[in-house]
Amino acid sequence: MSSHKAKENILRKIQKALETPTDKPMPKPDFTASVYVPIHQDPSIAFAETFIHNKGEFFFCESRGDLLAHLSLFLQKKGLREIYAWEHELMHLLAEADIPFRSDDAKFLNAEAGVTLCEALIARTGSVLVSSRQTAGRRLGIYPPVHIVIAYTSQLVPDIKDGLRLVQERYGDHLPSMISMISGPSRTADIEKTLVLGAHGPKELVLFLVEG
Repeated sequence: MSSHKAKENILRKIQKALETPTDKPMPKPDFTASVYVPIHQDPSIAFAETFIHNKGEFFFCESRGDLLAHLSLFLQKKGLREIYAWEHELMHLLAEADIPFRSDDAKFLNAEAGVTLCEALIARTGSVLVSSRQTAGRRLGIYPPVHIVIAYTSQLVPDIKDGLRLVQERYGDHLPSMISMISGPSRTADIEKTLVLGAHGPKELVLFLVEG
């Protein structure tokens, strides 16, 4: 059989197949359904596993006192002295633990660690959701080489859409100009595919998750 005849036979079979209706048409897709498999484990465990996998450092604290003890010990071990906190809740927290800190932006170029709150925690991606509406603003979680986040189990949500819904409910029509997800320390592998941490932001991301 010539190649021309073979090509005609193939095209004829394709045409016939297209003209013949299928017995089981494809079901109509549900575009409102989530594309993700539901999370069946405890959200805090799901978050912690992914957060640590993304090179974050994770501490679980059962109480405020537990948080103060873990935070003080961490700062002492790391030898961090130039610590900045701009949110009132965190200023009271650090003062209670007798941890020296700066509440303004004096000598900010010397900052070693920035301590901030967050908007929400995304369990599926192990991400910290932050926004520019927080008192910490944009700089405190970006410039210092160590970013310390204080969060609570009540802020855990399963997926990104749930976190964004919380932000929308909190701010209504006055949404923040910046909403960002932090999934581990800043990193890049642009140069010779070698992973480098701290390339465009903090080299370390540390999260203290408090029960409550």
